[in-house]
Amino acid sequence: MISMQVPFLDLKREAAIHRTGLEKALARVMARGWYILGPELEALEQEFAGMLGVPYAAGVASGTDALTLALEASGAVVPGRGEEVVTTALTAAFTALAVWRAGAIPRFVDVDPATLQIDASRIEACVGEKTRAILPVHLYGHACDIVAVLELAQRNHLTVIEDACQAHGSRLEETAVGAFAQASAFSFYPTKNMGAFGDAGMILTRDHDLLLRVRKLRHGGQNRAQHHELLGYCSRLDELQAAVLRCKLPDLEERNEIRRRLAARYDEAFSGLDLLRLPVSRGLLPNRHLYPVRTPRRDELRRFLKECGIETLVHYPVPLPSQPAFRRFVLPGQEFPVAQKAAQELLSLPLYPELQEEELQHVIRAVRRFFKA
Repeated sequence: MISMQVPFLDLKREAAIHRTGLEKALARVMARGWYILGPELEALEQEFAGMLGVPYAAGVASGTDALTLALEASGAVVPGRGEEVVTTALTAAFTALAVWRAGAIPRFVDVDPATLQIDASRIEACVGEKTRAILPVHLYGHACDIVAVLELAQRNHLTVIEDACQAHGSRLEETAVGAFAQASAFSFYPTKNMGAFGDAGMILTRDHDLLLRVRKLRHGGQNRAQHHELLGYCSRLDELQAAVLRCKLPDLEERNEIRRRLAARYDEAFSGLDLLRLPVSRGLLPNRHLYPVRTPRRDELRRFLKECGIETLVHYPVPLPSQPAFRRFVLPGQEFPVAQKAAQELLSLPLYPELQEEELQHVIRAVRRFFKA
């Protein structure tokens, strides 16, 4: 039955496109012989912050570290006091792990039935005496209702840190996603829209004091060499990764636009099928990091596509409140029916700029054949 192999993602294709620029970037770093906290990172911080319209940025070792250090540097949580941070029930586990690593307790909120983003109308019921911050996630490169989250946070005197780890280049009403709150976190994990050759992350902020605290925290808490003012971390975005990311940054918007065109092709082809797709909220320009679809026949569809040579993934099969590591943080009587249902129905289809026309058509034909359309 297999007539063509379609990988979910093929990073070798992107590397081939950028090969000349990448080789020059890596050679530049090696010739300089400066590998940590050097000019490549400084330039990347300025360029990425400039693209998002935010004044300050600090590179760290991963997206998880970006979330952790942003929470700690904001002053919202202090380890050991049992303070709480509200976040979504449906996302990668690393969001909640970052809350725990920052010394706080994650509390979970169910998601909106249509968008699968954190349901802002449910957050206030989860806010208690120990709540200090909200960590909303912009899932799949779309955006949560960040305006409602910020309004709620202001009423309750809470800090907001945006998890924009999947949202490089997404925009909401002409403002970059990740530019709304006091600070935001981005991941440059290799599969992201702009990925490094390993782990890397970035914190963006409009708060200069927060920036200075992050810069200390990422470098062992040092305010100057060999003087440790804070109990910090070893979390630095190295010069090689910074050079790789600088090579890719100028093409980010063009590559995002290719993703949008491919997603539009899927949207048109799947119209009328018994297959739910994420709506694009008014005023939102998503970067189309992933193309998730929903069907109660998810496992059956996935097996069928595998037989057709099409690789798919499931993001995310187990909601955070059901993960063994996080069950202790679920409050008595709390339920997450929307996240639970979605987790049983979600399937991500191949979507990346190097996806070829014949591969796209193969996926479309296979999905339509499954639904006998």
